[in-house]
Amino acid sequence: MTIGVVTVLTLGLIGIAISGSFDSGSKFDVAEQIGRDPKLPEPQSDLIADLKVAEVVGWGKGETPTVAEGLTITPYARDLANPRTVHTLPNGDVLIVQSRGPAAEHVARPKDVIRDWVMSMAHGPSNQKKSNLITLLRDTDRDGKVDQQSDLITDLNSPFGVAWSEGTLYVAATDAILAYPYELGATQITAEPTVLTPLPGGPINHHWTKDLALSPDGRFLYASVGSNSNVAENGLEAEKGRAAIWRVDRQTGASRVFASGLRNPNGLSFQPETGTLWTVVNERDELGPNLVPDYMTSVQESAFYGWPWSYFGDHVDERVHPQRPDMVKKALKPDYALSSHVAALGLAFSANSGMPAPYANGAFVGLHGSWNRQSFNGYKVVFIPFENGNPAGKFQDVVTGFLDGDQVRGRPVGVGIDGTGALLIADDAGNTVWRVAAADGSVIPSPIGTDQVRSDLSTLGAISPEPTSGNSNSQAAALNNRQHSASPPKMVERTSPTDLAPAVLPEGSLQDEKDNTK
Repeated sequence: MTIGVVTVLTLGLIGIAISGSFDSGSKFDVAEQIGRDPKLPEPQSDLIADLKVAEVVGWGKGETPTVAEGLTITPYARDLANPRTVHTLPNGDVLIVQSRGPAAEHVARPKDVIRDWVMSMAHGPSNQKKSNLITLLRDTDRDGKVDQQSDLITDLNSPFGVAWSEGTLYVAATDAILAYPYELGATQITAEPTVLTPLPGGPINHHWTKDLALSPDGRFLYASVGSNSNVAENGLEAEKGRAAIWRVDRQTGASRVFASGLRNPNGLSFQPETGTLWTVVNERDELGPNLVPDYMTSVQESAFYGWPWSYFGDHVDERVHPQRPDMVKKALKPDYALSSHVAALGLAFSANSGMPAPYANGAFVGLHGSWNRQSFNGYKVVFIPFENGNPAGKFQDVVTGFLDGDQVRGRPVGVGIDGTGALLIADDAGNTVWRVAAADGSVIPSPIGTDQVRSDLSTLGAISPEPTSGNSNSQAAALNNRQHSASPPKMVERTSPTDLAPAVLPEGSLQDEKDNTK
């Protein structure tokens, strides 16, 4: 390590120690930043940003998170290697995506060294188990306990998102969407994948997680691609195709930017009542402990959401040069603020689940937790009630207990509904997947896959616990057939390969899909 790096780290540690004696955000009520109209204080500009890193201690024997009344929680799978995403197949099998980011993070500023150190501390001691794989968990008798576990795919390049349709499993690695032939029930994939489309990857690849969602009609995949910086300090050329959600034709691989100006979107999910795509977004740092609120929003086609030139609509970020008042004018205000630096990473709608009545219509959101403010924020799973397809009211704490003083036992990432209708939570610091179910044992009649949750299944409700008939696979297959009983997806005319689409969408720039297949 060079003297310069040592000096920077020393200054960073001094900054952490000093900032710990004065909490610039402690008097701010974070509840004022939850909902449609968050309170946005004046931005701050400090040489050393507020930092407070919780020590990761893991879960002791018999320890679990705390759940709200009417719920119960149990470990679904333990001893994993950084579980990030949970995804249920139509037969009830659950896929757990375990991943670590690319080995080296780009360093553009001295403070980036501090950032890397802080982030490594926030994720806890290095787990020596092999990661970057997808594990299949099977609950054969639907009693909420895993009966069979197997590694479905290994040696992936920092995977995150998955989707399944018509005999194909799609995996969003950090640099491409891969397509694997896969029939439900198989416990291993040995076939080589094809590349459906490349995604923006290295050499910088600051936000490496790429989430994935299948459109309700089965025609398109939607992929999230985070920015390559905090606020474009690496230059706009490094942001080409990034800070955006891509739309990819599932048959041809033709792709384009669907919406942009989203700094780090994750948790892509379609709202069952409306069929609208929603996402949660991690906003920018270094404007103070109470800016900028992370948020959840519906995603409109060709829309621009502000990054890097503005935040939460038309609030200009003066750090970005050159300024673009024309883009600020176009920026849409997000639907729902989650408060600042909570690191929202997971989103799952509750429709058709087996969760109790208070959670019948809304969204579960996994808040990974802050490291860049003095008062910890996040570290829990919350529920946001919906009415008529939109958020209605403040969020409610559903799963807490990840944070204990200045220590964390785990950190929630992805959330999803399992084959019985219970909530699953991927805990990447605790290396556990948690299962949260109705305390009375209610389950849904048959599994509903993550990619199947849509309005035409709304008549399926939870039922009281009774012995199952053991035909859940055939019921799931029937649901899957119904989902794909329409005509096959329309083919998009192939064109010559093009570069990745730009990250921003000025008026008139939106193009038809271009073929990015090789």
